[in-house]
Amino acid sequence: MAHQTELNIHTTRKHECVDVTELISRTVSDSGIKTGVCVIFVPHTTAAVIANEHFDPNVAHDIINALDELVPTNKQWRHPEDNAPAHVKAALMTGSLSVPVTEGQLATGRWQGIYFLEFDGPRTRKLSVTVVG
Repeated sequence: MAHQTELNIHTTRKHECVDVTELISRTVSDSGIKTGVCVIFVPHTTAAVIANEHFDPNVAHDIINALDELVPTNKQWRHPEDNAPAHVKAALMTGSLSVPVTEGQLATGRWQGIYFLEFDGPRTRKLSVTVVG
């Protein structure tokens, strides 16, 4: 059995880390699947999805800042659309994430949350969530 949903994620800044844990958790719960896996996929080339610390919001801020330092915007990029750094950041991260589902809930670690990473916003983005059981 599988349940597939497409979520809209609204970003408000050029670079942003959006906590989508509750949206994904609700999708898993609504699926009715008790045991399986939740696959989260970002169908964009300038965005990503990660699991990371959910307790301290400064971690999300630090991730965005570290990526900004690793991939500077003031470099001479060959990509003509002025968003080459966004593509590089997305390539360094991941476009999909698999999380186990146990007893109808995401089986994340104690401190983990799920984040949508925006590198070329603000935009309305899609996030594909498939729960397979």
